[in-house]
Amino acid sequence: MAKGITETDVHTAADEIVAAGERPTVERIRAHLGTGSPNTVTRWLDTWWKQLGERLQKQQSHRALPKAPDAVASLAGEWWSLAMEHARANAEIAISQRSEALQAEQAALKTAKEEFRDEAALLRQQAADATQLRELAQARAVELERLVHQLQGQNRELARQCEAAHARVTEAESQRQVAEARLQTQQDQAASERDDLIRHVRAVEDRAHAEVDRGRQEVLELKQRLASVTREHDAARKSQLKDIEAARTEAADACRDAAAQRARAEVLDAQLARLQRLPSAVEKALKQATSSTKLKRTPKRSQRSA
Repeated sequence: MAKGITETDVHTAADEIVAAGERPTVERIRAHLGTGSPNTVTRWLDTWWKQLGERLQKQQSHRALPKAPDAVASLAGEWWSLAMEHARANAEIAISQRSEALQAEQAALKTAKEEFRDEAALLRQQAADATQLRELAQARAVELERLVHQLQGQNRELARQCEAAHARVTEAESQRQVAEARLQTQQDQAASERDDLIRHVRAVEDRAHAEVDRGRQEVLELKQRLASVTREHDAARKSQLKDIEAARTEAADACRDAAAQRARAEVLDAQLARLQRLPSAVEKALKQATSSTKLKRTPKRSQRSA
């Protein structure tokens, strides 16, 4: 209800609208007053129509002429009856129109109420969906935070593994360098020992050849002396035979020594071959360590991508 709208305001506005030659309606009264609730205006307009007959009778009584002729009084009565019928017809039309307007307003209000109820149900459903989405978002946020912490831990673990792998690679590189240096030293030693062995074998062979040459020379000398000195020849022959036997024994010892030296040279060659294969073995071990490190990294990266 609009504040300040009274029954007198509505009745005055209706009188002014009638004086202007128009039929008073709710819309016209509201437009005339510039404000007012439709329900309030309708209620006060109904009282205006109900009081209209009484007001007309009062106006008629005030305007009645004293000692009026019967014909004039009869015409005045007929005019009043017509005015009343006309006012009643207008009132019925206005009431019918107002009733239809009220029914239309009620239907509109009912439709608006149903729409409001549907909209409220939709809003409640949207609010429930929003609450569910918010809870889901919160759960996802918690899960994402857990995954972030997990990934941070994995990153720290990967960094630690990388540092350990780098340390292992550095250590392996150092070991490889040491092995290469040791291999080079052993190769140098083996080459030196082999050269010494070759020189020793050559010296033994040269000495054996020299002994054989000397034995041959002595045999020739003994043959030259054989004709003249048989006993000396026999003694010399025996001595020569002893010398030859000793030379043979020494030659056999030299041969055994040479065989031992050859066996040692073969052992050194085998050791040298193993030492030569050592860098490839170290490189293979490094590759295996690198591959193992990559394999350890791969699951961590897959989990992070997930």
